Amino acid sequence: MLGKRLKEGDTLGIIAPAGFECKENVIKNIHYLNELGFKTHIGKHVFSKKGYLAGEDLERASDFMEMFQNKNVDAILCLRGGYGSLRLLPLIDWSIIKNNPKIFIGYSDITCLLNEIQRRCNLICFHGPMLTTKLSENPDTKDSFLETLEYGSNPYKLQCYNADLSSYSASITDGYLVGGNLSLICSTLGTPYEIDTSNKILFIEDIGEEPYKIDRMLTQLTLANKLQKCRGFLLGYFSNCGSKNTRDSFCIKEIIDEKILSLNKPTLMNFPSGHDYPNVTLPIGAKIRLDCVKNEIRILESVVC
Repeated sequence: MLGKRLKEGDTLGIIAPAGFECKENVIKNIHYLNELGFKTHIGKHVFSKKGYLAGEDLERASDFMEMFQNKNVDAILCLRGGYGSLRLLPLIDWSIIKNNPKIFIGYSDITCLLNEIQRRCNLICFHGPMLTTKLSENPDTKDSFLETLEYGSNPYKLQCYNADLSSYSASITDGYLVGGNLSLICSTLGTPYEIDTSNKILFIEDIGEEPYKIDRMLTQLTLANKLQKCRGFLLGYFSNCGSKNTRDSFCIKEIIDEKILSLNKPTLMNFPSGHDYPNVTLPIGAKIRLDCVKNEIRILESVVC
């Protein structure tokens, strides 16, 4: 299933499935969306707060489902990440999404929602910027966001914005894209919401995790036979993931070599998506071609209609 492509004058529904944000920042960023030509509809509980969460679980889940049901909302944009999306999974009526397919976009903590919507509802979702992303200050991130959601009704080549992509095989593979934040992917293992990587191309990124933690998470995916089942890998930013004690640590590249490159599957590294800029919008659930000969990614099907 596909959501309808964005066009000028469409209404973006704003929800907060995870952490909260101060009202001033929310209003400022909504003004920028208005300048881009979009209307906005703010979820009833966006400004709620409970501890580190944007309100009660039932409140956040209610906003999530209401936005899919609301016929005046054309696409759904998450406020921010943080923590809390996992807590919503048992509360969601997935039939609502199946019956009301729309663009849904976010990243970081939103990873578990992106993959579960795609797995259960076969709806392509988008790993990309959120309301608090600095779109006005990052034109490449903004352009990727708009071009994907406005013009992604035809196959296209992903724009990498001069990123220095590295490949570690001279091969090409096609597969459906899954993944997102590595920590969130691991948090689904052993649950009914476990990520399915069979014959998929797995995208991973993370922020603020020391190398031993990246090692631990990739080892967990290996022990769960998740990496071995992939057709290939797309590796995004690992922002601020260096060790404070470089003498007694591996670097991220050494861990990637051991845990991923040793599998001898098509792999592209340094893709500009995740917790840095530019943050390229990726269609989770779309069929893509990972070309390690030309160091490029092609989206092989429409991602909006």
